[in-house]
Amino acid sequence: MQPVRPAPPRVVNCPCCGKPVEWVAENRYRPFCSARCKGADLGAWATDSYRIEATEEPQPEDQSE
Repeated sequence: MQPVRPAPPRVVNCPCCGKPVEWVAENRYRPFCSARCKGADLGAWATDSYRIEATEEPQPEDQSE
């Protein structure tokens, strides 16, 4: 019987700079590559640079008259 080899770590791209990052428990900044990229992303959220667009729901007309 052959020994089972562990799967290679998953590699993702840093959402800030695009650098490849191994998704392992030892990477405390994952999914980011560094503290700098993690901080830049947090700053973008804090300054409302990231927004989720929403559309206004039409208000139902008042039929109580």
